[in-house]
Amino acid sequence: MRPALSVIFFTTASGAGYGLLALLGLLAPAGLTPAAPWFAAAANGLGLALVTAGLLASVLHLGQPRRAWRAVTQWRSSWLSREGVAALAAYPVFLAFAMSWLVTGRPSAILGALAAVIAAVTVFCTSKIYATLRTIRQWNHPLTVPGYLLLSLFTGLVLLAALTLSPRIAGAAALAALAALGLKHRYWRSIDRSMPTSTLATATGLGHRGRLRLLDPPHGGANYLMHEMGYRLARANSARLRAAVLAAGFATPALLLIIGIAGGPFAVLAPIAAVLSLIGTLVERWLFFAEATHTQALYYGLDP
Repeated sequence: MRPALSVIFFTTASGAGYGLLALLGLLAPAGLTPAAPWFAAAANGLGLALVTAGLLASVLHLGQPRRAWRAVTQWRSSWLSREGVAALAAYPVFLAFAMSWLVTGRPSAILGALAAVIAAVTVFCTSKIYATLRTIRQWNHPLTVPGYLLLSLFTGLVLLAALTLSPRIAGAAALAALAALGLKHRYWRSIDRSMPTSTLATATGLGHRGRLRLLDPPHGGANYLMHEMGYRLARANSARLRAAVLAAGFATPALLLIIGIAGGPFAVLAPIAAVLSLIGTLVERWLFFAEATHTQALYYGLDP
């Protein structure tokens, strides 16, 4: 699939924002973050800014952005619509949590729990948009949903560690980074070893006649389907980018946070770890789309 920068930014920014807001909802009432008004404004403001920027980017990806409101009308059958409903429903909860914190000086445990739940539900809906597409085997995978949720948790934790400079939160972020590294490595190994779920034989129903081969493609020139769904990433480039994500996006942030906990310049290392985690997630999201192959590629002589 051809990677769309707007969707890549959306899944990265909104995932980090929802992760940060969910963690604030759970950890702030427990006294694990600063309770000062400046922190409440900065942390909630950053989370809401990331979520909003991501959602705006997703709207720009639509062919007719002015019709975006229609996306929330099909919630009974569409995960995209459910994601839109959840995203809109999350704003009042997030704002109520932030305002109650600022006004009373104490974060509400009830509103915080609601914020965490609605944030997790929204990320879950986003992941299901891709996980339910049976025509793309790399997305229709059991690790797609856990991957989205874990990356949201990881980036949220690293951002929160940079804001609080808390060794406990930094330690949790380092563990989340290592968990994300392990999950992505397992996911990539799995999709590399898996066989296409469809072949020319199954797609045409003519497998009983023997081996099939394509005589002519359905189109003689370039077309929209091949432009969007026929994108191919060279295996060598894929391997280099995967290694960069694992090393720079996951392992290095974990190492920087551990060094900071051990007595290093935490105030410098934590923000660097946060920036690297976001860059690594951007590249990981790009790979998620670039490595995806659609079943319709069969009709153009390509392996799905």
